Amino acid sequence: MDLNQFIGKSQLSTMREACRGEEGAFFRGMMKELEAKIKTMPKTYETELQGEEAIVTLHYFMGGSDWWIIERDAGSPDDKDQGIQAQAFGYTCLNGDTENSEMGYISIRELIENGVELDLYYTPERIGDIKARTRKEETT
Repeated sequence: MDLNQFIGKSQLSTMREACRGEEGAFFRGMMKELEAKIKTMPKTYETELQGEEAIVTLHYFMGGSDWWIIERDAGSPDDKDQGIQAQAFGYTCLNGDTENSEMGYISIRELIENGVELDLYYTPERIGDIKARTRKEETT
């Protein structure tokens, strides 16, 4: 699994540097867990019938914006041959605006190119719980 497709260059570089430091074993373990999590996460349409019960595997953030990833793109044959992770499916909330947040396809490549970071400490949870929590935060 190529983490370059899911983590920006600067964040991945920092993680690799940390692997050589005093807490190297911790960060090497974190990277292996992340690789396994990405490799086994559902692919396109595999959670289609789960609705609010679908499990979010990855969380990206930048400023007040969040992207929660449920499925990674199964990829077209062209993408697979080139090792490209073109898109994912999930839930997006831009600038804390839950009223206009939505489910849909998300370009991981665009997120990375724009400096969005992967939440390395994210614990998978149901999409329904995320929606309920973000809407509740907006009203308080």
